[in-house]
Amino acid sequence: MSGGVALVTGAGSGIGRAVARGLSEAGWRLVLAGRRGAALEAVAGDLPGEVSCVPTDVSDPQAVEALFARIAERYGRIDLLFNNAGIFTPAATVDEIAVEDWLRSVNVNLTGAFLCSRAAFRMMRRQDPRGGRIINNGSISASVPRPMSAPYAATKHAITGLTRATALDGRAFDIACGQIDIGNAETEMTHSFGSGARQADGTIRPEPFMEARHVAEAVVYMAGLPLSANVLFMTVMATAMPYVGRG
Repeated sequence: MSGGVALVTGAGSGIGRAVARGLSEAGWRLVLAGRRGAALEAVAGDLPGEVSCVPTDVSDPQAVEALFARIAERYGRIDLLFNNAGIFTPAATVDEIAVEDWLRSVNVNLTGAFLCSRAAFRMMRRQDPRGGRIINNGSISASVPRPMSAPYAATKHAITGLTRATALDGRAFDIACGQIDIGNAETEMTHSFGSGARQADGTIRPEPFMEARHVAEAVVYMAGLPLSANVLFMTVMATAMPYVGRG
């Protein structure tokens, strides 16, 4: 699949930036999407391959349609979508979560992934050669949430359902769909965990990290498989983080 056209959402920082670099170094032609145009351009300027930047709010249906129209106009196809755009909302117990924060989380983390998957699927089933791959950025929070994180945990749990349903629907059209669940990759969003993160027992303790490039390596592996093979779910995490044991 190297040399194909790949779209990375949330590409202006963190996991998106790391994955964009990994895919570019592997020979993919990239389209970077995110809300901050300047951040996208900064990422693109540091990559070795062919890169296009399209500022996009993935929670806006019209913006997503415009993004995929640009991809169709420039490249005529899409071979890979990495659904990465996502947000954390302020930590709060369920009864104290602002409705606006809940809706913002659902709109970006879940609806954004659906809108991009919908548009990519439509292109992939009709292009020639047919098919492509969608990789969703899930989270270990889908099954083992952190305290005070209901909006994030709920949306990531829903992403798992979207992954399974898309993988099933894609079979007839040579479209593979998988999910990568990431634990404690060091990015701007997770940097505070190193000084202290709230644990299930209420204590605050520092947690170990892994480098974000290891996530990129995993995504590049998943993306490089032939469409006859699929990694449905992969977990990549800091080895010693508090996940496998009891809370």
